[in-house]
Amino acid sequence: MQKVYANADEAIADIHDGATLMLGGFGLCGIPENGIAALVRSGVKDLTCISNNAGVDDFGIGLMLQTKQVKKMISSYVGENAEFERQLLSGELEVELIPQGTLATRCMAAGYGMPAVFTPAGVGTEVAEGKEIRTFNGKDYLMEMAFDADFALVKAWKGDTHGNLIFKATARNFNPLMAMAGKVTIAEVEELVPAGSLDPDQIHTPGIYVHRIFEGTNYEKRIEQRTVKPRI
Repeated sequence: MQKVYANADEAIADIHDGATLMLGGFGLCGIPENGIAALVRSGVKDLTCISNNAGVDDFGIGLMLQTKQVKKMISSYVGENAEFERQLLSGELEVELIPQGTLATRCMAAGYGMPAVFTPAGVGTEVAEGKEIRTFNGKDYLMEMAFDADFALVKAWKGDTHGNLIFKATARNFNPLMAMAGKVTIAEVEELVPAGSLDPDQIHTPGIYVHRIFEGTNYEKRIEQRTVKPRI
């Protein structure tokens, strides 16, 4: 299977209007910057985006919110994006807020082929409305369905032409789970190497989960909140 694509535009070319996407990363760390930029250029719309957060106003998923390409956000944290807030309050954007652990577990369940999981998180809150609750050993658990994503866009530090991926530090929070879970997983990497170049013991995501891979360019590596010590 030929997995290597020349660039982001080729790799995402068949993402269609109304698709459900998983987008890896944590804050602004390890987000698929090139893939998001290509989605903006493509003009695809009515997207459902599953991501830990919604980026910031001028970076990450925030760029797609500016162009009104996102119909629904499924996230656990959205506090850094004023445009997200505006669209939510005006009713332009559907939003499903999920506890962060539940978000990760629903990604994992999709990757493992499990239809649902049971978690105590959210029991007795608005999160539980309309969902099944079961009792195990005297404790209530909420049934949460595995995600059903058409595409997963992830970003790794290094990958090979077979799709094996190595993530760095915080980028491992959601990228490996989402790489397992997408029907079609598109990986962008800072460095693409020949198959066999990576130490098997260092690989975080085996290539069996990755359908397309390309080497990205011009990574900004932004800091979401920069706090400095005042001068004395």
